[in-house]
Amino acid sequence: MSRIVEYGALPNGVSVVHQQDNSPVAYCGFAINVGTRDELESESGMAHFVEHLLFKGTEKRRSRHILNRLEEVGGELDAYTTKEETFVFATVLTADFERAMELCSDIVFHSVFPQSEIDKEVDVIIDEINSYNDSPSELIFDEFESIVFHNEQLGRSILGDAECLKNYRTDDALRFVKRNYKADRILFFSKGNVPFKKVMAWSERYFGAFVNSGSEILRRKPNLYVPKRLEVVKDTHQGHQIIGARAYSLTDDRRLPLHLLNNVLGGPCMNSRLSIALREKNGMAYNVESSYTAYSDSGIVMIYFGTDQKNMKKCESLVMKELKKLREQKMSDLQLFRAKKQLLGQLAISQENSESYTLNMAKSVLFFDRYESLEEVAERIEALTATDLINVANDVFAEDRLSVLTYV
Repeated sequence: MSRIVEYGALPNGVSVVHQQDNSPVAYCGFAINVGTRDELESESGMAHFVEHLLFKGTEKRRSRHILNRLEEVGGELDAYTTKEETFVFATVLTADFERAMELCSDIVFHSVFPQSEIDKEVDVIIDEINSYNDSPSELIFDEFESIVFHNEQLGRSILGDAECLKNYRTDDALRFVKRNYKADRILFFSKGNVPFKKVMAWSERYFGAFVNSGSEILRRKPNLYVPKRLEVVKDTHQGHQIIGARAYSLTDDRRLPLHLLNNVLGGPCMNSRLSIALREKNGMAYNVESSYTAYSDSGIVMIYFGTDQKNMKKCESLVMKELKKLREQKMSDLQLFRAKKQLLGQLAISQENSESYTLNMAKSVLFFDRYESLEEVAERIEALTATDLINVANDVFAEDRLSVLTYV
């Protein structure tokens, strides 16, 4: 059954999307079309840093008041930053919906970024950076993106550079927010047993007076992709490797067949082709996966495995063999039917996670101005053909397009 999603906009340009339901739990927050790629060269890690600092004080609240405001009623407040967006969101009982909405509005539109809090939070993020650097299985993804998007906005680390972070001041954070947190880049989203009329009335009350024309978005489309092969000595027992390439953007019609292909190749299920080839048949890799991330003007596919050093070459060969199969062997009708059924099942089950559903709804509206229902997505998946998939495989996974990063 389709879920009714309602849309609105305030005179100042901030958009609103809401879905009313009968759940006793409600979700609300802000999706902001600003991320790591919107930083200036001198602002390494600033988007993520600002996201942390939003919890550290507003014109009328100190950090402890922000934390207590929802936690004292059993609610949760969270946030995250990606290359292209920042999310701030809350989970509460429906009775506390307005409380959560007011708090999220306060921290997004009225944060003051006290220097004392900046000095403390720098140490927290540097510790996060150090922890990340100590984990090759995580670090390799960041480094691979920096290879595929060499010297490009999308190649920047979300956490940023520790030395840059140490020099940031209140004015730096305020400048970043003033330049980027423009009204027409901000979406308020919510899901819960609250009438849309109330959501719009509260929106007008809590952020209807916000005015910030900001500046034109500085995003530059990535330059021509040049595949690379790089080996880095990490001196660890286990080796790590990513094989991948540039891929399709959020607006490319080939995005959906690539999602399906990626799921078949190395999705979350144990019966993915890579899991069977590397783990089940050969027992060479405990962790093997593939992922596809689409950005507004580009994308990236990454195939990762970690294995004993002595198995590295064999595992790479097995991955290349599976990619060759995708390029040369068209799926049978039965294989295609099973692939579609698996993906459709995963999507339907994921919709039962209300928080994940709400965040996905918000991201869809942020970039496409509408939410595509499960029924609409399913219709497009069912329309895919084996020819669609083999064409995408030969485009994205062509051997001469693949970059390889190896940690040994």
